[in-house]
Amino acid sequence: MSSLIINLILQAIAGAIGGNAAAAGLDQADLGKAANTIAGAIGGVAAGQIVSVLLPTLAAAASGVDIKTVVAQLAAGGVGGAVTTVVVGMIKNLAAKS
Repeated sequence: MSSLIINLILQAIAGAIGGNAAAAGLDQADLGKAANTIAGAIGGVAAGQIVSVLLPTLAAAASGVDIKTVVAQLAAGGVGGAVTTVVVGMIKNLAAKS
């Protein structure tokens, strides 16, 4: 399997976990389990790709899978998923109040 596909899968899984964890911690950001997972996965992939572009070391390591790349992709995906879920949840709640 291509290392790009592996990185995308890692980012999506980490983002989904990060999104659900953030929603569990902040009731105002909760979108429901399915929406938390989807928003988190999208945010995880986006953040992972941005980190890969900004850090040339990860871009060079993307040709193979090693522990440094996996940890960086998981961290970026988790944080990106959490942030995306919180932002979408807050926007949803603000729109519902209006």
